[in-house]
Amino acid sequence: MLVATCVIQLQLPGVRSLKEKRRVLKSVLKRLHNQFNVASAEIDHHDVWQTATIALVTVGTDGHYLTGLLEKTVQWVEQARPDLPIEAVSITFR
Repeated sequence: MLVATCVIQLQLPGVRSLKEKRRVLKSVLKRLHNQFNVASAEIDHHDVWQTATIALVTVGTDGHYLTGLLEKTVQWVEQARPDLPIEAVSITFR
């Protein structure tokens, strides 16, 4: 069994408060879960308005499939939310 993790650092240039940041991230995380069936959460920069780090996690036996799935989630964020530029992406396995 493999546990695949994808960490994405996002810029939130239009966000003006922590409340607005939570609203934006909640929407993104919920849509990622619904569309790709991955677990997701904000993992860093909790008190910074215009930066967010989120993690996506999935479990399976095929590393190629898991990598493809997580790459699709990154592509989805780029296409569905062009207002949230991606600064960095990291995919790891355990």
